[in-house]
Amino acid sequence: MLIAIAGPYSAETAEQRRQNLDALNKAAARVMMRGHIPVVGVNAALPVLEWLEMEADRYESMMAISLALVDKCEAILVIGESPGVNRERELILSKGLPIYTDAADILIGSAYQSPQRVT
Repeated sequence: MLIAIAGPYSAETAEQRRQNLDALNKAAARVMMRGHIPVVGVNAALPVLEWLEMEADRYESMMAISLALVDKCEAILVIGESPGVNRERELILSKGLPIYTDAADILIGSAYQSPQRVT
């Protein structure tokens, strides 16, 4: 199953953003270890944002990419709250798809079996 990972990214400092991104990727690793393919929209958006002109609305550009990816997913794992997370969750909810708040609640799938590494 393709599962979106949703959590806050935006923050006042680069260190806080790095910590938020680390949390998203760590949750993604847990999803993969359960046999599913995780999708972190921020990971797809950040390289694109680096090349946007300064006048561009970076937040809305990031959300456009994230929401396009979430729209292709079959479920979402929510690891925190933010306005962007709310938009991603609402998209999945509108399609009647599963919303998880703990990777342990996701049934074991067969898309990928990874060695146990996440701590």
